Amino acid sequence: RVRTFIYEKREQWNRAIDFLLACIGFSVGLGNVWRFPYLCYKNGGGAFLIPYFLSVLFGGIPLFYLEIAIGQFMSKGGLQAWNLVPMFQGRIGLASCIIVFLLDCYYNIILTWAFYYFFSSFNSELPWQRCGHAWNTPNCTDPSSIIRMPVGSPFYLVSFVCFFSNVSCTNKTLGYDVMGYQMNYVIFSLLGLTDGLHNLGRLKPDLALCLVFTWFVVYLCICKGIKTSGKVMYVTATSPYIFMIILLVRNSQLDGAMDGIGFYLTPNITKLGEASVWVDAGTQILFSSSIALGTLTALGSYNTFKHNSYRDSLIFACVNSGTSLLAGFIVFTILGFMAKQQGKSIHEVAESGPGLAFIVYPNAVAQLPLAPLWSVCFFLMLILLGLDSQFVGVEGVITTVVDQYPRLLRRGYRKEVFVAAVSTFIYFVCYCGAPQGGMYVFQLFDYYSGSRIIALVAFLECFAISYVYG
Repeated sequence: RVRTFIYEKREQWNRAIDFLLACIGFSVGLGNVWRFPYLCYKNGGGAFLIPYFLSVLFGGIPLFYLEIAIGQFMSKGGLQAWNLVPMFQGRIGLASCIIVFLLDCYYNIILTWAFYYFFSSFNSELPWQRCGHAWNTPNCTDPSSIIRMPVGSPFYLVSFVCFFSNVSCTNKTLGYDVMGYQMNYVIFSLLGLTDGLHNLGRLKPDLALCLVFTWFVVYLCICKGIKTSGKVMYVTATSPYIFMIILLVRNSQLDGAMDGIGFYLTPNITKLGEASVWVDAGTQILFSSSIALGTLTALGSYNTFKHNSYRDSLIFACVNSGTSLLAGFIVFTILGFMAKQQGKSIHEVAESGPGLAFIVYPNAVAQLPLAPLWSVCFFLMLILLGLDSQFVGVEGVITTVVDQYPRLLRRGYRKEVFVAAVSTFIYFVCYCGAPQGGMYVFQLFDYYSGSRIIALVAFLECFAISYVYG
């Protein structure tokens, strides 16, 4: 007897633009907002754009097109598509799947923090706008009350009371490290930070609830596959640009904004002679384009065989680079304002990564009129940028597994149940980011899904296609 299995045909995008928006939503995200501006100022300002655009032209576009084309040609996800070169299936495909899984956890913790800030912003006064809350420590200080003494002087004047820096006795404190209320909020309210990874501390119920809410939203976006996620992309992939333009217009009116833009764009041509500048440009393109994660291959697998993915690659490159440049203007206008307000140089206030999004920018927003409104706009923008990166990344993992076991998972409601199971599993993995030591877990995810591993997988992809298959 011959057994026949009936299961659903592979889905396809309803419209060509659904695929393009999915690529933009997944790839254009937090790295464009908090990593590119910092790299630009660190590596010679406007001069950094030369290696950056060369990397886009000779690395970003070809690799992006390659990954989409493999998925489109094979109509398979990030693992099964490498049946094209069988000897690399268990290497490239599996490595990509592991990396995107780690990135899903990474983005989920960031989204949890962003939702925490977002909900906290619905107050007449931002919680990090002043000291005096239950979580504040005695060294919580309004930065505007700090009078910095000449360089080399061992003390500060805080509200005209002299305190020595880093000097204390066992019974009586003579002084303390000055800590702004924003840093106080992050360490003691948001994180409740412990002393290391060995001590995760107690669970923070507020973060745990934000984590549950994050995964509930992610599940709703992907429960029905690309039919629902494609529609959600019309909101999550386009709305951030509305908030970006609003924030840029507001920030450009601030005192010191032009100083920040000048600092951002002033070229230092001598930096082009440093190898690290070119490495930073290349790794930024890999990271911001989401190369070597297998998800682009999974998204491409839902295209029709004759879809014009080359055109989409060019459009994506323009949108990705344009978003990075726009984010740079937003960030450095606010950094210029902060530097002016605090009497510091931009070097002293510039940061990258989560420090920029959750410490520097909220601190600047707290000094604006209608601070809660601008805080809501900023964190809603972060949530939308992170949300589509998150649920498309999870969709990439799900596609990989479903393509591996189509007879089992494409029948009836089994895929929806499997999506719920995967979401629940990753939720519990991310649950270790909800205790007080969650920051250290986040740093682990960040380290092991970093640019070096991505660069290695990208190299293997090129080698497998051009040398082995070609």
